[in-house]
Amino acid sequence: MSMRPARWFGQILLYAAFATVIVVFSQWPPYRPLAPDQALLKISFLHHGQRLQACIEQTPEELAKLPPNMRAPTRCPRERAPVTIEVDLDGRPAYRETASPSGLSRDGAASVYRSIPVDAGAHRLQVRIRDSARDGGFDHQRDEVVQFAPLQVRVVDFSTEQGGITIQ
Repeated sequence: MSMRPARWFGQILLYAAFATVIVVFSQWPPYRPLAPDQALLKISFLHHGQRLQACIEQTPEELAKLPPNMRAPTRCPRERAPVTIEVDLDGRPAYRETASPSGLSRDGAASVYRSIPVDAGAHRLQVRIRDSARDGGFDHQRDEVVQFAPLQVRVVDFSTEQGGITIQ
């Protein structure tokens, strides 16, 4: 019977020690993702590249050879082009990436995610994206001066609904 209060006291002591460890390590060491005079540029998007081959109109003879459930008038190869992105900050290369399409048939979206610390202030930001099979040049471009406030996060995204490259 006399062991019961000793067990409770021991259990309370262990819980207090555990809580103290959690409190100490939740505050120390301090984590600062950015210096007070820096901002963050995030490049983050999912985008389907253009198809590598155009759709093909099937002839009536080709359709007749197919099972009834597969007789679509057009046949479209699934594979898509990789998406290449180049980002320059104040005329210097900041990020270069070629993202392959996802999926077993390489027909899914290409994903890009990168965080780049930037000094606060105005910076010239140039973004170029190629989502087709062409060898040179880019399909989408954006060039503008962007103001970064201290500790601000700006995101470079791609949205066909919003007209291409967006900087938010």
